[in-house]
Amino acid sequence: MPDIKYEVVKHIGVLSESANGWKKELNLVSWNDRPAKYDIRDWDENHEKMAKGITLSESEMENLVDLMKNN
Repeated sequence: MPDIKYEVVKHIGVLSESANGWKKELNLVSWNDRPAKYDIRDWDENHEKMAKGITLSESEMENLVDLMKNN
């Protein structure tokens, strides 16, 4: 399996922190040199290891924010 290249372009914030020190974060991340997308996942403190997460386009993030505001 080829290596996945990623760059945390902008750290937006921490949603929570687990007992092992990993943090669930919202970031803008570029995957494999593609345009950055919103990304929610757990990271170790150095952003060297990550858990499975979800990546959202800008329009998907706008829809999510609208859904949260209206509920």
